Amino acid sequence: MEHLVKASESELMTLLRRGAEVLGVTLSEEAVSRFMEYLKELKAWNRKVNLTAIEEEREIVIRHFLDSLTPCAFLEKAESLLDIGAGGGFPGIPLKIATPSMYVCLIDSVSKKVHFMRHVIRKLGLVGIDAESIRAEDLGFIEKNRGKFDVVTSRAFTELKGFVEVALPYLRPNGRIVAIKGPTVVEEIAPLKNFPGIAGIKTHKVKIPFSKRETTIVVIRKAD
Repeated sequence: MEHLVKASESELMTLLRRGAEVLGVTLSEEAVSRFMEYLKELKAWNRKVNLTAIEEEREIVIRHFLDSLTPCAFLEKAESLLDIGAGGGFPGIPLKIATPSMYVCLIDSVSKKVHFMRHVIRKLGLVGIDAESIRAEDLGFIEKNRGKFDVVTSRAFTELKGFVEVALPYLRPNGRIVAIKGPTVVEEIAPLKNFPGIAGIKTHKVKIPFSKRETTIVVIRKAD
């Protein structure tokens, strides 16, 4: 087994706080404490529910928490956000911790992962956030939430065209899809040329702090 480097909670808090600052996000002391509690619960539940292959605490902070905060610069004061295929809560829970006033809805088709997210929501005392065990393609859920959200996001749901097709009905006019993708997303954008209901597409390269990894944020605006 690969040796895991143990970091102190103080070191992890500093790493998180400084990394967030690099991304333009200022975390309150309460937010940092919530992230540390989230980390503990993620590690504990990961022993019985497959939430992440990353075990080292420092890497969890960088590759899950900080990576999940990369869309913050593109939320533009959004009041509501839908996270499709949220899994272990990424990016929705970190975005909620960083932006407490924003309503967040997390959905995933795997019930065990939804149970974990609900547990974390209770444990962290978060309000204005829900987790639902459902597929984004569910027609009843679409009708219930049609045009409800300012932003729809996902970190690893599906290829971009499929994500856009699923996400558009949930967005209000001029709402935004904010997709967290890898560096090879360019070929996924080509099929979206002249895609109905889209007003514009922009891509932004964001370097993950304390890492050689780079994330591509794809912002797709829905037509009004």
